[in-house]
Amino acid sequence: KSTDNMMISMLKQANAPYSTDNGDILIFNDQTKEMLLDISAHAKSRAFSTFKISSYPGNFINRGQCIFAIDSTAGSTWMGPDAPLIDVPVEELCDFELVVKTIPQMDASNPQMISQGPSLCVFNKEDSGEVLASWIFAQFLLTNDVQIAYSQTEGYVPVTSKAQNSAEYQNYLSRAGEDNDLYYQVKIDASRLLIDNIENSFTTPVFNGSTSLRNAAGELVEEIVKWTRRNKTIDSKFVDELFDSMVSLYKLDQFGSFTKRDLGALPRESKILLVALGSVWISLSIFGIVKYAKRKKQ
Repeated sequence: KSTDNMMISMLKQANAPYSTDNGDILIFNDQTKEMLLDISAHAKSRAFSTFKISSYPGNFINRGQCIFAIDSTAGSTWMGPDAPLIDVPVEELCDFELVVKTIPQMDASNPQMISQGPSLCVFNKEDSGEVLASWIFAQFLLTNDVQIAYSQTEGYVPVTSKAQNSAEYQNYLSRAGEDNDLYYQVKIDASRLLIDNIENSFTTPVFNGSTSLRNAAGELVEEIVKWTRRNKTIDSKFVDELFDSMVSLYKLDQFGSFTKRDLGALPRESKILLVALGSVWISLSIFGIVKYAKRKKQ
């Protein structure tokens, strides 16, 4: 569903560079290029598309129009013919059994999947009472009652191990399939799958510009699919130009240490232009010096 998660997970699985903890941006490399060219091939055959370009993947699944779709644990409440939340009209639903599995992996023996979500921050402001109230509210959100209630209705897994291991939450997980609302089988299966694979999940470094980098990672996939479907020739040159446009669009060269790929020697025409410009400036400088000398002599 989220193309930035997809791109970052693929890079991690391939042990390809993305960024460093210090904010070095490394995504624009040959491995990323190979992945994008491969994605283009699947987009050309219409075997792959994105939420932004086509539609919500759960709708394709629910109509029986695709084999599998990737979504979050919260998205599991929208997937399957018996899902509690659904956008597809009843007459368009396809009756089938939906099975929850891990996302496709490059190395099944070493699964890797990014884990992300919105962060909650308490800022240190001048009003100490406001800071204290914010901290108390954050603690309230972390209580078992809030975490478990939210997980039951939205499909997310509690963010604290205390809530995950509580008797109440374990009881909730054990009642999968009792109904298609609170105990929707697919929703609970997705939660269990994530809990069983927490050690296989990872996060990316946070630094000034990390959000822009994440957006660029997703936009790389979106642009490749979009232009492939418009019958644009997708080759190494196109990807290089796409890299440059993402750097410019998201101003990635303004954050931390930006590692730009080697573009090789300057073209012959560029060298001639630079020499010509240099000659012009030298000529103008000589002309200015001579003119100044004549005025001074007079």
